[in-house]
Amino acid sequence: MGGLGDSSMPQRWNCARLDDVYRERPARVPGGVLWNSVSAVDGDALIIPDGCMDLMWYDGALQIAGPDSVPYPIRLCAGTESAGLRFAPGAAPSVLGIPAHELLDQRVRLDDVWPAAEARRAAERIADAPDHGTALEALAVELTSRAEPTDPLVSALVTEARAGRPVADMAQRAGLSQRQLLRRCLPAFGYGPKTLARILRAQRALALARSAQRPAFADVAAATGYADQAHLSREIRALTGQSLRAVVQPEP
Repeated sequence: MGGLGDSSMPQRWNCARLDDVYRERPARVPGGVLWNSVSAVDGDALIIPDGCMDLMWYDGALQIAGPDSVPYPIRLCAGTESAGLRFAPGAAPSVLGIPAHELLDQRVRLDDVWPAAEARRAAERIADAPDHGTALEALAVELTSRAEPTDPLVSALVTEARAGRPVADMAQRAGLSQRQLLRRCLPAFGYGPKTLARILRAQRALALARSAQRPAFADVAAATGYADQAHLSREIRALTGQSLRAVVQPEP
């Protein structure tokens, strides 16, 4: 199979239709991604789990997208513009001041979780900007500069989860019991190390498959630590609610 390059950047199937406009680029926040989206037509979309949290301008409001453990359905209206800053896995809680597990599988307005005056100033700043994405990025840079540094254990767990290391090994290398490791993971990621590893491995597999013109799913499975193609297919369906081929090569 050609084009089996690796990627550590989460890949998200954001749009249900290929004629929607979706763009992203690396952000000025370490490990972050700035994205912009314009819906071409009315329709539905699924946001698939990627281990991340977003600060986003959506439906005319500043919102936080919590970590997803299941596909998150959204309704898109023609002409709707949205933008967001997707933080690296585990990075958002210290920047936004909200434990990840409190927002698991949720989308909340910023004024529901921040002090009202502070949230209002942030929202007005984004609303008044000529480019919502650029304004979001600037806000995220400022918040990151004031935040406590991300726990080094969080970064180490992301690396080990992507490598497919067993949870028992992760705990041992961190000098923690598995229960202690779970308690450290919940506020950072929203779920435990096993779920984190499943999601990040699935994202890596999808990135590999999408990087090839003619993806051979058996090769993708072997390269990302699945027992076989059937195992990969079952995991993708469990995490996205769709077949592997539908996620990798969505119909127009």
